Amino acid sequence: MGQLIDGVWSDEDILSEIQADGSYLKKPSIFRRFITADGSSGFKAEPDRYHLYSSTGCPWAHRTELFRVVKKLEDIIKKHETAQNPDGGGWGFEGATHKVPGTDAEVRQLHEIYTLADPDYTGKVSVPTLWDAQEKTIINNESSEIIRMFNSEFAEFTAGTPNLCPPELLGKIDEMNQLILDGVNDAVNGCGRSKSQQAYEESFEILFATFDKLESILAAQRYLCGDQITESDLRLYPSFIRFDSIYYLGYKCNKRRLEDYPNLSGYLRDLYQTAGIAAVSNVELMKKRIYSHGGPIATNGIVPKGPELGLDRPHGREKLSNAA
Repeated sequence: MGQLIDGVWSDEDILSEIQADGSYLKKPSIFRRFITADGSSGFKAEPDRYHLYSSTGCPWAHRTELFRVVKKLEDIIKKHETAQNPDGGGWGFEGATHKVPGTDAEVRQLHEIYTLADPDYTGKVSVPTLWDAQEKTIINNESSEIIRMFNSEFAEFTAGTPNLCPPELLGKIDEMNQLILDGVNDAVNGCGRSKSQQAYEESFEILFATFDKLESILAAQRYLCGDQITESDLRLYPSFIRFDSIYYLGYKCNKRRLEDYPNLSGYLRDLYQTAGIAAVSNVELMKKRIYSHGGPIATNGIVPKGPELGLDRPHGREKLSNAA
């Protein structure tokens, strides 16, 4: 994947996320500034100031796209699509150069934006990345923090949208988020990216044990934390929407398909049919980003056509909601 070392790009994985035992461990992000509604952090929530760099191929970035549409921030925060460059350079802009908002800089690779923010930066260059055009710097590149900002700090612009992290559910949400992170998000990556058989099998067992637990939870309630959609649902959705098309075969998560779980598959369709979500759920482009040259799966560039997902089918889960 490559990274920057003292502001110089290297296509070598010098700062590897593969541990000595062959297991995969996602490294923490470095840019951790916060936008606040009142600007007390130095970064005030306001229109046309912030820009989200994302990629349809990245499930971590997908979280932020989901929050952006569910909270109806499309006219407040502009999104820019990137893709892995098969010739090296990491995340880049397809077709032409990209003019960095708030500057005169024309760039082809995301890492050039990182060195605009910090000429001596050392670390991974990742999506999502949240850019401040006013201060000409990166605010944050940690998805879990970006989505919290989108939910709470832009409230002035999100009237009529659901609060995805209500205070009365915060404890339950944080607990569920940890289960999803360890048992699904990281476990899927462990299956797909581990470099030893033992590490792969450990991730495999964790993943499907978590699926069994989630299947049981979702048999009794519509969403992960009860009767309303929350942050936890949108943190799980990127892994679920990719599962049968990408992870089942491409990441060797082949014990069972999501379609084989009645509650999990119905829940996926329920989320997909939630207003705004289908618009940022282009499974064909997800497959292209993952399977084509430059993606995380070593392939000959041929993108599989299947499977048929039927995401528009009735899900029947409204009967589980007390609000129905």
